[in-house]
Amino acid sequence: MTGDTGSSAARELLLVVAVAAAGVLLALAAVFAPWHAVPDGAAPAGLVELHLPGSGSATTEG
Repeated sequence: MTGDTGSSAARELLLVVAVAAAGVLLALAAVFAPWHAVPDGAAPAGLVELHLPGSGSATTEG
């Protein structure tokens, strides 16, 4: 009966390592996969305007 303990522990450890490896692969896929599609010929989004608080450069319409 004590001989079974070693093989089940090794099997459980192998399962933990397999689940960890699958998690790492999923994380790598999420990091390196494109998050959104960019239409052909479209320029990437950029900063439109920058207004610092208290600079007085902001205009109001109305």
